Amino acid sequence: MRIVRNIFTALCVQYTDLKQCIRYRIGKAQNLRWSKFLLLAPIPIGIYFLLFSSCNNSDHSSPYEELLSRPPYANLTDSIHQNSTNPELFYHRGLLLLKNNNNPPALADFKKAWSLDKKEEYAVGISNILVVEKPDSAISFLKDALKEIPKSISLQLNLIQVYANKQQTNEALTVCNNLIEQQPKHVGVLMIKSDLLESTGDSSGSLKTLEQAYTLAPFNEDLCYNLAFKYAQSKNARALTLCDSLIHNDTIEKKAEPYYFKGVYYSNINDKAKALYHFNKAIQNDYSFLDAYMDKGKILFESKKYDEAAKTFQLVLKVSATYADGYYWLGKCQEVLGEKDEAKLNYQRAYGLDKSLTEAKAAAERLK
Repeated sequence: MRIVRNIFTALCVQYTDLKQCIRYRIGKAQNLRWSKFLLLAPIPIGIYFLLFSSCNNSDHSSPYEELLSRPPYANLTDSIHQNSTNPELFYHRGLLLLKNNNNPPALADFKKAWSLDKKEEYAVGISNILVVEKPDSAISFLKDALKEIPKSISLQLNLIQVYANKQQTNEALTVCNNLIEQQPKHVGVLMIKSDLLESTGDSSGSLKTLEQAYTLAPFNEDLCYNLAFKYAQSKNARALTLCDSLIHNDTIEKKAEPYYFKGVYYSNINDKAKALYHFNKAIQNDYSFLDAYMDKGKILFESKKYDEAAKTFQLVLKVSATYADGYYWLGKCQEVLGEKDEAKLNYQRAYGLDKSLTEAKAAAERLK
């Protein structure tokens, strides 16, 4: 989701040292639509990100002693035995453990480092593991850590994240606003606030905040995409100007997104011919662009061009054989064309892949 990506961007501003870089594991949901440019639902817990790490470790009595005595940790463990009050030794061993997906002992090491010295990276490590594994403990720890390091952007971002994960949007917004007071020109934080406002239904506030961010970073591609999509969704002609600028500046990669956003705009103002033209342009630039196929197919269906629509949805399924919406809309085309058995089968496939598609289940039952 966008908040996670924006928090990742904001954190990278704080830590450019590769040794301190975050190891993110973002759960990549299947069948994501371009609504990913808007936060229309609470952030799923399934979005995992593991940053620096921390935890208490009395090394000689550690439950991980056997692991820590083996390579590649043995040398650091020997150093810790000789100097058990050096927090950096625990920290670096924790980083190495985390790199190898040994998270519990990594957490232990980082907590030990934090107990010895209240450095920001140790606290960030603790909080980020807790955000994933123990959100309530993460909130408690972050509040305490921010008393020690009140200006820490990273800790505040993590607190926003855990509140968002728990669907406590008002609390997340409060932290976000406090952070913006400290860093009024921090583009990543403004983008996070925009997403949070969108999740509360405040689309105008979300757009205003995003426009504020755009004035600070007009060449930030991710920001431009988000803004262009919001304009397109709200039938704002600024979408066209912004997309034309993106297309003009894209002389090498020829990306599909600006054409797609223009297609969304024209679709929303019911100019189907121009919408189809731009969806086709998006597909030409990126044959795997599922949203462009889907929106094109829906326009063809609404225009009663069922054969063309069916072929479009078949292309969707060539790109992604597990795309539930593709099966559902192919089934709709087949039902209208009198291909009842095929339609029923595709409705069943759609519901089998996505249990939230109750309309597919109902359609299959209707064809019994």
